[in-house]
Amino acid sequence: METFLIIVIAVLGLVAFAQIVRVFELSSDLKGKEDSNDVNEKDNNIQGILMGIFGILLVGGFTWMWIGYDKVLLPVSASEHGVEIDNLMWISMAVIIAVFFITQPILFGFTMKFRGIKNRKAVYMEHNNKLEFIWTIVPAVVLAALIIYGLTTWSNVMNPANETEEPMVIEVYAQQFKWTARYAGDDNALGYANVRMIEGVNSLGVDVNDVNSLDDVITSELHLPVGKPVLLKFRSQDVIHSAYLPHFRVQMNCVPGTNTQFQFTPSVTTADIRKEQKVIDKVARINEIRAEKGEDTYEYDYFLLCNKICGSAHYNMQMKIVVETQEEYEQWMSEQKTFADAL
Repeated sequence: METFLIIVIAVLGLVAFAQIVRVFELSSDLKGKEDSNDVNEKDNNIQGILMGIFGILLVGGFTWMWIGYDKVLLPVSASEHGVEIDNLMWISMAVIIAVFFITQPILFGFTMKFRGIKNRKAVYMEHNNKLEFIWTIVPAVVLAALIIYGLTTWSNVMNPANETEEPMVIEVYAQQFKWTARYAGDDNALGYANVRMIEGVNSLGVDVNDVNSLDDVITSELHLPVGKPVLLKFRSQDVIHSAYLPHFRVQMNCVPGTNTQFQFTPSVTTADIRKEQKVIDKVARINEIRAEKGEDTYEYDYFLLCNKICGSAHYNMQMKIVVETQEEYEQWMSEQKTFADAL
């Protein structure tokens, strides 16, 4: 498939280069001439046909890529707010794709149909109030609706209406090139931390004199109980990172010297997402490739990634996320050491 795409791109590049050369030739011939017969109907027909072919390839190629790449898209959202994010994206994409399929055939179709033909002159139209009104008002109304919908969705996501249950507080600490999680412990209050306090085993710079720090739990994996709101507090040690949890539709920059945060509620456990047909098919395709290479079997997991190019090992900056039942989470947490025990 990659070889085919390379060949197609190379051919299109040669055609484009030939057309550019022809344009320069015609421009040179037409300079200083009020009337020239160098541009004949044959040239116009060739250009019109090429534009028509290009338009067909453009629309057809887009359709082919959309169908072909659908299998590599993310599965259903694994968070409650992610449903709203997905709805916003698909509505926006539906509007964009509809406009694309309307305007592109018209654009290339008109270019081909109304190419230069002998004894045919273009109609001169100075102004049309009705057309001006239509192509100004219609996009304005559609864009205003999308913007209002987007702002409403953003407000709902960033200000979750959850007054019945206090979110579980977890700090996500970023550094080149790894993530570390710090759970707030039984008191659900994180102890004070500062990069200037980093020393020895205290790699996160947690204040040992803060009583809230003693029951904090530091881990290399992020375990979350399903259905429980989580408040992630982000901190960076060195450069700007971007905490990206694609399956939960979460992304937030981690900025040195300041704290950022994002609250969400996981809605699908790791075990359940593995049962999704789209995930099963994807894992099967991956394992087929890995088997050919003699590699170990792949198992689908949630991950926290860095979505900022933060350095040479940026591509490998990731942390496994496990969404599980409350009982499984409590069992896992009971096996972890507190900050006081680690010291």
